[in-house]
Amino acid sequence: QVHLVESGGGSVQAGGSLRLSCVASGKDFSSYSLTWFRELPSKAREGLAAIDSDGDTRYRDSVKGRFTVSRDNAKNTVILEMTGLKPEDSGMYYCVAKRADAFPWYNPASYPNWGQGTQVSVSS
Repeated sequence: QVHLVESGGGSVQAGGSLRLSCVASGKDFSSYSLTWFRELPSKAREGLAAIDSDGDTRYRDSVKGRFTVSRDNAKNTVILEMTGLKPEDSGMYYCVAKRADAFPWYNPASYPNWGQGTQVSVSS
């Protein structure tokens, strides 16, 4: 399994941008699908953006056109570029990894390991 550490969160005003990074330790990083989740005040976690081992990406409708996920397998890193931030984008952001399975990418229960996350706060 890979273990991921998130960074890059912070406080911005609405309309601003942030770049979140996630560095992995462990073997075979390139074989994992990687997903960014946000934790809501209810503690529910919603999938925002995913990139699989082939580089194919998927996004939650609410972030399409504003968020971009990318990966650098040589650096064991996954990036989430966020632009046009809104107050409702606020929350704790996590990156997680899994090998391909039958579960939807946005299902948090299908990811075994979660890190500490990085906090994003967007003010109006």
